[in-house]
Amino acid sequence: MFSKVLVANRGEIAVRIIRSLRELGIKSVAIYSTADRESLHVQLADEAVCVGTARPQDSYLNMKNILAAAVGTGAQAIHPGFGFLSENAEFAEMCEECGITFIGPRAETIDMMGNKEHAREQMHKSGVPVIPGSDGYIRDYRDAEKIADRIGYPVLLKAAAGGGGKGIRRVNSVSQMRQAFSDAQAEARLSFNDDRMYLEKIMENVKHIEVQVFRDSQGHAVYFPERDCSLQRNRQKVLEESPCSQVSAEERRHLGQLAIKAVNAIDYVNTGTLEFLMDADHHFYFMEMNTRIQVEHTVTEMVTGIDLVKAQLKVAAGEPLPFGQEDVQLHGVAIECRINAEDPARNFMPSTGKIDYLYLPVGNLGMRIDTALYPGTKVTPFYDSMIAKVIAHGHDRTEAIQKLKRLLNEMVIVGIQTNQNFHLAILNDPEFLSGRFTTAYLEHSFLPRWRKGVQQNHATVQTS
Repeated sequence: MFSKVLVANRGEIAVRIIRSLRELGIKSVAIYSTADRESLHVQLADEAVCVGTARPQDSYLNMKNILAAAVGTGAQAIHPGFGFLSENAEFAEMCEECGITFIGPRAETIDMMGNKEHAREQMHKSGVPVIPGSDGYIRDYRDAEKIADRIGYPVLLKAAAGGGGKGIRRVNSVSQMRQAFSDAQAEARLSFNDDRMYLEKIMENVKHIEVQVFRDSQGHAVYFPERDCSLQRNRQKVLEESPCSQVSAEERRHLGQLAIKAVNAIDYVNTGTLEFLMDADHHFYFMEMNTRIQVEHTVTEMVTGIDLVKAQLKVAAGEPLPFGQEDVQLHGVAIECRINAEDPARNFMPSTGKIDYLYLPVGNLGMRIDTALYPGTKVTPFYDSMIAKVIAHGHDRTEAIQKLKRLLNEMVIVGIQTNQNFHLAILNDPEFLSGRFTTAYLEHSFLPRWRKGVQQNHATVQTS
């Protein structure tokens, strides 16, 4: 096992990793930007190294500075968390060249699965169903029109190197294709320095279902209960739960077997997540794979009792998985709300400032809040707006929802705007309570009603 690990991230995920390192008796090294000098992850780590100024490109994406920090402090491994360099094949390769273990899959695996079209091809070869679409890259909008005519509109143009909703355009008819292709390709070129595109059929009324997998270097693989990530805004997840209330035990096993087949086919090592779309007839289609720990790994930990970060560390150190498939048992339901520094009533405008007061209402069974906040924390505009994750676990979905509502009602964050009340509105929504919501529900149905209610309340306050 490692004696010292550098955490190449910030915020709540850096805090979460550092805490697991401490529980394993492993020394931790934090990196930070000049904007994060007083951050909690810096205070909790055994050592901390400034790697650049506030801009991510100068600090948390500065591969040379991060590796210099690892070498200079004697760190044997680097845990990238999620975001930043977590799925950067070049960084993983540089770690290997420096004799430092990258806690994640091999560079070639990241490269293969990070390219969405390559991933589609590999899954198709492995016998995993994929969404109908292009075979290989699309040269220009004319090629895209031919494929769309064959599989039917609407379709989705996607950047092969995409992520975070960049380089994606919905196309409803042939008249939109030329401009949409040009816009998506330009955005892909700007965001990823890679303008290769592919195309998929848009599947309406679907659920976004994902399966976390783990595989060690000895070839042992396990899958975890699925997560329902269908509540999304701007293709970004808002709330996640495990298991999906609409997936049967038989379907859960089927999904798990598909996931195991996929990771065995690519000789995957460490943890990753396969994302699927489930249609109205409960057919599953592979969409993409994330080759890292995910934001929503917390709900998986809550329903299984397994610390996924500790398992990552052990597998990266060459040890076999500390559990088998028979040890991965589903217990109850867990739901996570992503708390963002934003004002939903003002079109989710980002909010920055100093945390003047903070109350985190944990204490009862089945409740967890992952955050790097403390009174005095400065929320800056340089990084992702997610400032906390509120997670509740119950014997069933109803109990988990009630616990989550209690947590959100009692949690107090003063100094910035957050989306707490927005989450409470979701948790009280009949369609959410039914579990039948799809990926289109939040934006197309819930948000218009919610905005109308906010406007009416605002008008009432002004006239009273």
